[in-house]
Amino acid sequence: MKHSTRGYNQYFVMIIILLLGLVFINSCQKNRVEYTRAALIQDLEAGEVTEVIIHQNRETPTGYLDIDLKTKGDRTLYATDIRELEELVRSYGVEPQVLDVEPEPWFFTSVLPVLIVVIVGVFMFVMMNAQNAGGGNSSRMMNFGKSRARLSVVGEGKITLKDVAGLKEEKEELQEIIDFLREPGKFTRVGARIPKGVLLEGPPGTGKTLLAKAIAGEANVPFFSISGSDFVEMFVGVGASRVRDLFEDAKRHAPCIVFIDEIDAVARRRGTGMGGGHDEREQTLNQLLVEMDGFGVNEGIIVMAATNRVDILDPAILRPGRFDRKVAVGAPDVGGREDILRVHARNKPLSDDVDLKQIAQTTAGFTGADLENLLNEAAINAAKENRVYVAQEDIKKAFIKVGIGTEKKSRIISDKEKKITAYHEAGHAILFHVLPDVGPVYTVSIIPTGIGAAGYTMPLPEKDEMFLTKGKMLQDIMVSLGGRIAEEIIFDDITTGASSDIQKATKVARKMVTRFGMSQNIGVINYDESDDEVFIGRDLAHTRSHSEAIAGEIDKEVKAIIDDCYARAKSIITEHESVLHKAAALLLEREKITRAEFEALF
Repeated sequence: MKHSTRGYNQYFVMIIILLLGLVFINSCQKNRVEYTRAALIQDLEAGEVTEVIIHQNRETPTGYLDIDLKTKGDRTLYATDIRELEELVRSYGVEPQVLDVEPEPWFFTSVLPVLIVVIVGVFMFVMMNAQNAGGGNSSRMMNFGKSRARLSVVGEGKITLKDVAGLKEEKEELQEIIDFLREPGKFTRVGARIPKGVLLEGPPGTGKTLLAKAIAGEANVPFFSISGSDFVEMFVGVGASRVRDLFEDAKRHAPCIVFIDEIDAVARRRGTGMGGGHDEREQTLNQLLVEMDGFGVNEGIIVMAATNRVDILDPAILRPGRFDRKVAVGAPDVGGREDILRVHARNKPLSDDVDLKQIAQTTAGFTGADLENLLNEAAINAAKENRVYVAQEDIKKAFIKVGIGTEKKSRIISDKEKKITAYHEAGHAILFHVLPDVGPVYTVSIIPTGIGAAGYTMPLPEKDEMFLTKGKMLQDIMVSLGGRIAEEIIFDDITTGASSDIQKATKVARKMVTRFGMSQNIGVINYDESDDEVFIGRDLAHTRSHSEAIAGEIDKEVKAIIDDCYARAKSIITEHESVLHKAAALLLEREKITRAEFEALF
């Protein structure tokens, strides 16, 4: 890119020098000193004029006069009527010399126009080639309706299925697609049809795009990759044109794979929100539906797509014949997390005290992207301390930074606020320790963090949970209320520090009543409407599915759950009030205590 920029500068300098030269030549043609008709008359009366030469232009009688004066030198007078000036000069006894019309210089009449056209043409040619090489806006404007898919040819992929860890079943499902492309005869002999589409769905960071890259490296077939947002433009019809162009390219390279990342950007449910039938996104989706399973035949083209919002996709694109197979890519289990950690630790020198198995056990709920970020933050911390290896302490610091936020030890906090924070966090920690389904405690700290919290209590989940029980959810609510309860018991006053805890507890209680049917009075009925947000694929206007009376009952049930958990949590903290004082005192002394130090207080 630097070489291209240097070339532009050379061409630009050459053009500037050439133009300056032309201006200089033109200025040299006009080196005579000009003066007026009145000055000419004065010089004629004074007898200064010795010779007058009249130059005629093509537009007669215009032209100019070269006048030779005795003491003042040469002068030039431009005139619109040289005949009148000729008579004037003769009246003073000076006979002027009238020259024929001078032909224009051949350089300015013949060479210069052609030279300017050539220079402009060369400059535009160079700039267009440079823009095409750099992928600039000019080349994009020239190819506005063309597909922007990137083609990976056979053998170009650097990632294979061996580089994807923690997704064993998902890889097995996709391996069938690879086998079908490599040996189609094995499947067609028994009447099997190649799947037309594979939809990878799951939460962000679980490895959907990574799986697609691995398929590109394994399949030994051309692989087109494009983002859903690359289809949509402000001009109606451009997205549909790009879809057609993409599948035309794919047909020329069949058998091949077309991968559309974040397909929800172009395949959202039609006829919802503010857009109408002429919406650009809907026309793009209609063209995609036709290309995947319409009157046209696209043999040998497999469409893969990834999304984390499968609930807002249009039903027409999810039916068999378009996306025949849906592969759920979820968060890895403890074994998968250990495999992922080993993959991301390949190029990181680890010290002997690093136990990847223990890290996998303590990172329940982490996705592949979270685990990669965890080890990367640990490596950054090791580099900041000028070490050439990553220690277990680096991973612990990274775990807190990723889970809670960066600690701000330099923030000045009054002793009163420190004391309130210490008792608040100690209240959370006691409930984490006593209640069986929510602990144990990993770290308790009263150091402010980057998320605006005055302190934090981080639990350590020791096992993966496929689903939540009612008892576990009630204990989560009790833990959330522990900080507020400790403030009330010790200071006989409350602060705003528990606002996020109360919000979390209320959200859990409302889900128990409206979504999970865990209320005795309301019954096993789903009243939850949180999935019907506007502008994400649902209807703009929708009615509530229950009456005002039911809404009042839901509020009563939520309040009853919160009040019951508050009373039970307060009873536990009051029972362990001595531990509450010890934990707060230890926090005020050290600012941060570990699991072992906290459990020793019991």
